[in-house]
Amino acid sequence: MSDKERNIALIGCGYWGKNLARNLYELGALRTICDLSPKSLEPFRNRYDVNFATDYSDVFSDPKIKGVVIATPAETHFALATSALEAGKDLYVEKPLALEIDHAKKLITMAKNKKAVLMVGHILHYHPAVRKMKELIASGEIGRVQSIYSNRMSLGKIRREENILWSFAPHDVSLVQSILKENPSSVYSSGGCFLHEKLADTTISVFEYESGARAHIYVSWLHPFKEQRFVVIGSKKMLVFNDVEKKDKLLLYPHEIEWNGTEPTPHKKEAISVVFDKGEPLKNEIKAFLESIETRKAPLTDGAEGLNTLRILSACQRSLEEKRVIQFNGTRKTEGKSYFAHSTAVIDEPCEIGKGTKIWHFTHVMEGSRIGENCNLGQNVVTGPDVSIGNRCKIQNNVSVYKGVTLEDDVFCGPSMVFTNVINPRSHIKRMDELKPTTVRKGATIGANATILCGVTIGRYSFIGAGAVVLEDVPDYAMVVGNPGVIKGWMCECGERLTVDNGVGVCNVCDKKLELSEALVAVAR
Repeated sequence: MSDKERNIALIGCGYWGKNLARNLYELGALRTICDLSPKSLEPFRNRYDVNFATDYSDVFSDPKIKGVVIATPAETHFALATSALEAGKDLYVEKPLALEIDHAKKLITMAKNKKAVLMVGHILHYHPAVRKMKELIASGEIGRVQSIYSNRMSLGKIRREENILWSFAPHDVSLVQSILKENPSSVYSSGGCFLHEKLADTTISVFEYESGARAHIYVSWLHPFKEQRFVVIGSKKMLVFNDVEKKDKLLLYPHEIEWNGTEPTPHKKEAISVVFDKGEPLKNEIKAFLESIETRKAPLTDGAEGLNTLRILSACQRSLEEKRVIQFNGTRKTEGKSYFAHSTAVIDEPCEIGKGTKIWHFTHVMEGSRIGENCNLGQNVVTGPDVSIGNRCKIQNNVSVYKGVTLEDDVFCGPSMVFTNVINPRSHIKRMDELKPTTVRKGATIGANATILCGVTIGRYSFIGAGAVVLEDVPDYAMVVGNPGVIKGWMCECGERLTVDNGVGVCNVCDKKLELSEALVAVAR
């Protein structure tokens, strides 16, 4: 075995770490096992021909180590992962990625800046039976997914550093999200603390989705027998994944519901055992990590997937502690102001969103964004970081309002229009310190596919035509068209073109009059 092949270090060789060590070694990738406890390392010394360390710095300073696998208690993940990424290592972190959302975000940003692989150990995604189950669901075999429930229970291993929700539920939360492809609109968790007054030993979490789907996850380490059952109810058929079963792990139930008027009658049918590829899930997961290191492609369970799972777990924890339903991604409340966000929207805290604002599919509100009341953000919109958007603004599909842009009240941004924020961007040169601020004044309209060069001011109630390229400041009420944009007339506040006579613009619809200086009239060409 060459040193080139053996380039992965494992940190933590306890309850789960020993399984990771075996798979890494069998795949010819394990170079070093590190654990603070020399006693924990002893069972491995005669089993594996690898290096051993009791100091994390030995791992991070070894130039022959390309990737690090972290299998330590969850509260240590952030610090160890930070050190690994700072050392330029690719990284696999056992679930959860971190215990705090801000910590997970920092790890994702750091991995991106370092161009490092960041993978989270959500093992169910790599189980051959689960892969087959997801394939059947995606093909439409069971129809529309209506509900999912998961039971993950056993007697032990009982932890003191985390409750059962954080120990058992991450796998199932991650899998539910990958199947439904939407975040819950609300979550509710309840549980029981029987062995320790502050650590739940059993929890049940209920999720509601705007699509109408429902899910619940029940986890317990105080159960008389081991059960790992995942059930998906479709509009046509049902799937049951039972990981405890040795033979029929995946069953398809082709039950049918017959409707006689308003009366449903179930017709039960025999379960069909589903054939799937063989293979150890953990080995598949480690292979995926090694392949990501080789190809530089993001793994299925990357940092973003881990962060989304963490957000949902954190909402469940809040529900558990506060004994109430948490609005996760539907109608939310921010500083007493309610707004609507579609389940696919991503909203990074802290940010401010005003009452009555609507945020639609796949839109990303980045941290530091300040959005006023009664705004409408369409599909695939990005705002932030640190942008200010006034009241009653409408931002249509596929628009990005990046740092440096300020929209005053009543601004309309047409589909796919573009704000730039740097004059001469280069991918390989960082120029955010050269950012030039852009201001769009009250009531301005920017048409579809227009481009606004950074550093300009778009005047009040001005009108930028579709496809125009604006290179300089636009006066109030001006109508700009073309590439490069030129003033071709003047617009009323009601959106109608003004008729100009002797320096006075008159609206033929609302009769509003606007006095224009000779200089402004002369600009119109």
